[in-house]
Amino acid sequence: MASWTFRPPTVEEGPASWEDRLFLRVKLTRGITILESPPGTYRAVRFPTQDEIAASAPGMYMGGHEYETDDATKAALIAAGVGVTEANFTAL
Repeated sequence: MASWTFRPPTVEEGPASWEDRLFLRVKLTRGITILESPPGTYRAVRFPTQDEIAASAPGMYMGGHEYETDDATKAALIAAGVGVTEANFTAL
């Protein structure tokens, strides 16, 4: 069984500031959190609450972090249709 490094999907937000014209073109990369609740069912959340995080633990993948997963979890995340693709995984 192979191990994978999983990086949750991201989204580009911008502009970084409306006040300064210099920053109108600057985009910020923000991570999307993947929560598992009930077991085997995944959903993408931009700003999870503490209650959502507690209810989904340990099946929670906070955006902007890396996680070690196995083949079964990789297949489940891709099949869930929450924006996760093969590009989100790197072999260990």
